[in-house]
Amino acid sequence: MELEGGCVCGAVRFGATGDPLRVTICHCSWCQRRTGSAFGIELVYREDQVAMTGDTAATCRHVSDESGRWLDVAFCSRCGSNLGFTLEAAQGIRTLPAGAFDDPSQFGSERQDFRHVYARSRRDWSDLSDKVEIYEKHFRE
Repeated sequence: MELEGGCVCGAVRFGATGDPLRVTICHCSWCQRRTGSAFGIELVYREDQVAMTGDTAATCRHVSDESGRWLDVAFCSRCGSNLGFTLEAAQGIRTLPAGAFDDPSQFGSERQDFRHVYARSRRDWSDLSDKVEIYEKHFRE
């Protein structure tokens, strides 16, 4: 299976061959900052399963204040889109953000192993519950 995706502006593209090792949904406070959301959702691949094309992605090294290990975060230097990361703790592994794939509907817990991590930092306000208004489209439509 070949899955493709890329940044918002199209300057950086990627292809991933084969199934991901897993899908990680990370609720740590750093991923919340990194994504500007309640969590980061990354598909985890072996580096040899991923090919990047187009512009060279920029990187930024983050050192965890908890483990002291680094993550090299990739992003488009034109539009700033998240393009995943590599980890000191897992050499040979590369993540790709679920939302950057052309067709993220291909992912689901019935097809891939999903894992929630750092649930201790999980934000209650990101849950869909009967305590919030929920719309299938924008509420003005």
